[in-house]
Amino acid sequence: MSTAPRIDIDPAAFWADPYPMLATMRKEAPIAFVPQLGSTLLTSRDDISISEKQIDVFSSHQPAGLMNRLMGHNMMRKDGEAHQVERRAMFPTVSPKTVKAHWTAQFQAHADRIIDAIEPGRIDFMRDFALPFSGECLKSITGLTNIGFQDMDAWSQGMIEGIANYGGDPAVEARCHTATSGIDAAIDDILPVKRKNPDQSILGVLLSSGMPMESVRANVKLAISGGQNEPRKAIAGTVWALLTHPDQLALIRRGEVSWLQAFEEYARWISPIGMSPRRIAKPWTIRDVSFELDERVFLMFGSANRDEKHFERPDAFDVRRDTSKSVAFGAGPHFCAGAWASRAMIADVALPTVFARAGELEIADDEEVRIGGWAFRGLQNLPVKWRH
Repeated sequence: MSTAPRIDIDPAAFWADPYPMLATMRKEAPIAFVPQLGSTLLTSRDDISISEKQIDVFSSHQPAGLMNRLMGHNMMRKDGEAHQVERRAMFPTVSPKTVKAHWTAQFQAHADRIIDAIEPGRIDFMRDFALPFSGECLKSITGLTNIGFQDMDAWSQGMIEGIANYGGDPAVEARCHTATSGIDAAIDDILPVKRKNPDQSILGVLLSSGMPMESVRANVKLAISGGQNEPRKAIAGTVWALLTHPDQLALIRRGEVSWLQAFEEYARWISPIGMSPRRIAKPWTIRDVSFELDERVFLMFGSANRDEKHFERPDAFDVRRDTSKSVAFGAGPHFCAGAWASRAMIADVALPTVFARAGELEIADDEEVRIGGWAFRGLQNLPVKWRH
């Protein structure tokens, strides 16, 4: 293991709210070994920003890692040209041009249809809008239009829990295997259609690129693992943040701040993807901390986005904030390929449509809003009173 100072955590408390302990680490030991996680954590925004770009040291290639073992070897776990080849193959689906010209109108149609079906009254916004909207959008983008949004959500959750299963819970791993088997079956079912009629979906462009089928499957699973769970939580989370900060919602309604600024600030504040793992590819030293070959390191994006050196009042939600130093989508060659699609889904469609279509929207007081996670963080529910 590294020579970093050892810091112990309470895993349950860290899952419920990691920010106090992350703030302690940034102050006392910005590089710390946490035995409960079996990893050395980098918590400083500067260290993370620099290290993520040093792929010869902080490698995404992790042959024995949970993602490789459970989901297949996708581009997220490749470096250099191997990563870029697969990223370029997917780019025609998720480029800013394609998102604007092709996907945004489909996102809007999904949002309108789902809202039309919502009956006024007390609803769970997560269950009744954010989940189906994210799922329907992801069905379109991946090309798996032969499934229900409920399947997409269950598969995403199963894989997210599986690749964050550092405690080795066999039940969690079994659910992940069920999810990946379901995705493989859905791909097999629609494969003849996509081969005969190529389209702009991820499955369509990856098949047309000549990518090996094993890699096609792995990258579709990658898109589902992050493309459902995190947008779903970010949509509900940003709505929750704005409803609990009505003065900031008023700024947006007056046109002084954009919906995109609200989403970017939420992504900084909560960091739906709070951590990215790396493998040490060669012995390395940062300041006085030495790393050994093949040890595991966690780049703590959630900590970087609350680094006091870069963000004033980092624990506060403020839509007027300059978020240019945020690493919510990553900071190096593995910058999230779906970032433009996520921004379109959330900032261009979901947020303005929800607040325009809901005559009144307020948090219900009959159920507590639950939030948790540190590797992947977000709301678990959002009880609201919805009125057209």
